[in-house]
Amino acid sequence: MSGTDRAGATRAADTEAAAAALSTAPREETGGDDGSGGPNLPRLGVIGWTRWFWRQLTSMRVALILLFLLSLAAIPGSIIPQQNTEPVKVTDFLTKHTLVGPLYTRLGLFHVYSSVWFSAIYILLFVSLAGCIVPRAWQFVGQLNGRPPRAPRKLDRMPAYATWTTEAEPDVVLKAATARLRSRRYRIAPDDGSVAAEKGYLREAGNLLFHIALFGLLIAFAIGTLFKSDGTTLVTTGGGFSNNQTQYDDLSHGALFDPDDMAPFGFTLNTFKATYQTSGPTKGTPVTFSAGLTYAAADGKEHRTTIHVNEPLKIEGNKVYLTSHGYSMNVTVHDAKGNVAFTGPVPFLPLDGNLASQGVIKVPDAVGKDGKPEQLGFAGLFTPTTVKDPVMGPQSTFPALGRPDMFLTAYYGDLGMDAGLPQNVYQLDTANKNLHQFKFPNGSPLSVQMAPGDSLKLPNGAGTLTFNGVDSWADFEIVHQPGIPLALGSALSMLLGLAGSLFIQRRRVWVRAVAGPGGRTVVEMAGLGRSESPKVADELTQLVRIVHEQAPTAPDPQTDPTDDAREAKEHA
Repeated sequence: MSGTDRAGATRAADTEAAAAALSTAPREETGGDDGSGGPNLPRLGVIGWTRWFWRQLTSMRVALILLFLLSLAAIPGSIIPQQNTEPVKVTDFLTKHTLVGPLYTRLGLFHVYSSVWFSAIYILLFVSLAGCIVPRAWQFVGQLNGRPPRAPRKLDRMPAYATWTTEAEPDVVLKAATARLRSRRYRIAPDDGSVAAEKGYLREAGNLLFHIALFGLLIAFAIGTLFKSDGTTLVTTGGGFSNNQTQYDDLSHGALFDPDDMAPFGFTLNTFKATYQTSGPTKGTPVTFSAGLTYAAADGKEHRTTIHVNEPLKIEGNKVYLTSHGYSMNVTVHDAKGNVAFTGPVPFLPLDGNLASQGVIKVPDAVGKDGKPEQLGFAGLFTPTTVKDPVMGPQSTFPALGRPDMFLTAYYGDLGMDAGLPQNVYQLDTANKNLHQFKFPNGSPLSVQMAPGDSLKLPNGAGTLTFNGVDSWADFEIVHQPGIPLALGSALSMLLGLAGSLFIQRRRVWVRAVAGPGGRTVVEMAGLGRSESPKVADELTQLVRIVHEQAPTAPDPQTDPTDDAREAKEHA
């Protein structure tokens, strides 16, 4: 290469270096510390990643997403039967759906509200709301302890502005403005030659109240889910109930429910009255149900009351609802030795709207002719107002006791009550090979119709059954939900906080009065709102009017004084 070429190459290299030095375009990094050729950025580390995750979790966006996910997660709990409330339906579902049933079980869809994934969403929402509320509350406390910001140097840049000159002293202007602003409940901060005022702090208070109330609503939901109890009990007229776990026919409860914490109370069903439509297309439809109770609370005193449907008895933090009604057969059974083996009312369960009911009478302690223990069982159908249909058989045409009859068939042998296995008290296991049906001498199965007062003699001198009469029973639901008062208070607080955050406007007003040329005072007023609102301009206009009355516009020898006043109002 010649000297000339080398010189040209050198100049070209110098030119490129100078251009690179003067260029403002971004340049690629030569490589990171790890030699990967990427940008040399600082690593977050464990603390950095933890801080980033916390900021994301406590953001309002994530809180709203978690609230939406919680709403979606609650949908399966209202559609799919739950194990703690409807165990029979869960069993039927698993029997009918052999494909998706095991999948639902693995996903926890039969116990949604106690599942891991629902609890995870719930806890994350708790943490997110707490992370949102605490910093904002601390910031709000700082605002309450602070003072309005000083007046900006250029007030004419504010959205609401007014100015004029007056012969009044600056102190007169500022005192008039301060008095007006105090009467409008502004927070005042006087300064040298100016006054700063601010109001609308309750807007942020309403916002905080809404979020705190939402937090309280979630707590109430958690308390109600974990500590609740909901049970039913069937009580025959003259019978009673004590709030004990063993007294319930069916009881569902939360995960942290403790039977030892159940409130001490009980009641006796004295009377039950039911009325029905007696004519027209709605004949037989219930009109009124009422149950006369005598109850005793923790104070030990007895009280009398009458409860109706949807009008529960409130006692010791529980609500006792009247839910349904039926009839009990009052019978007496004598065994082969003539001893009373059983006596009392036996509830029968309704089959239709006219209260045709079926039930069973189990007598496990009878004695046979040979002196050995023998068990008796009776399966029956009760019709309050009996009509025999040639095709359908015995029917009831009205739910009230018009012509009551009981149709019975009898069994002897093993009722299966000694096996130690739970069984339905309203059914007989007729498939049991050790249970035999009584028969007439001609070999046909024993089946009889009985009216109140009738007696049935069992074949072979096995005993008798006397139909003493018909009693009424009522089914009660006892509900204990400790989170209801907190949930109600939180819901009302949410509405109050939402109204405050929507309708209260945060706004600031500044008034400046300084000495100007010619011994006059220059008055400036400005207003600023946190959001678009006509209140700022309206209040500034009223402030201008009040102050202008005590510090009117100074007349200009070359202009009409009314023009200055009109110009000040137009500026406002």
